[in-house]
Amino acid sequence: MDSVSFRPGKAYLSSLSPAVPWAVIFEDEGDTAYFYAIDTRRGDSDDRILDAVLIYNVKHIPDAEREHLASIVWSPDGLKALLYLNGYAHAIFDFQNRCGYCRTNFPNFMEDQLSAWRTSSHAWNDDVLQEFEATLYR
Repeated sequence: MDSVSFRPGKAYLSSLSPAVPWAVIFEDEGDTAYFYAIDTRRGDSDDRILDAVLIYNVKHIPDAEREHLASIVWSPDGLKALLYLNGYAHAIFDFQNRCGYCRTNFPNFMEDQLSAWRTSSHAWNDDVLQEFEATLYR
């Protein structure tokens, strides 16, 4: 598990999967925080971003002045990554099925036949969370 303590408005946490070439990044650049699915084979260009989901808008966080904890956990096979904020699940990337889930269900785009990732919906799915967490305790 990778973790960082932060105050909303400035945070960065990256985590490499045990299954190369996947990685994820949690980043709060001041106004908003996003969680990114990354293909490390694509270098440092924006092309390495496979998908991105909104985690929060800083102005909507009631306790932004206090410290928060962001944690990233990988499934044992390294194909799913889960972002926790203060112990609460906020987003999941599934690299095997090429899709992401987040509490905000944003952003969503028209279905793109050229994209390998499903970006038309990022709707939260409790079944995916339960399945993920079950793999951690087997």
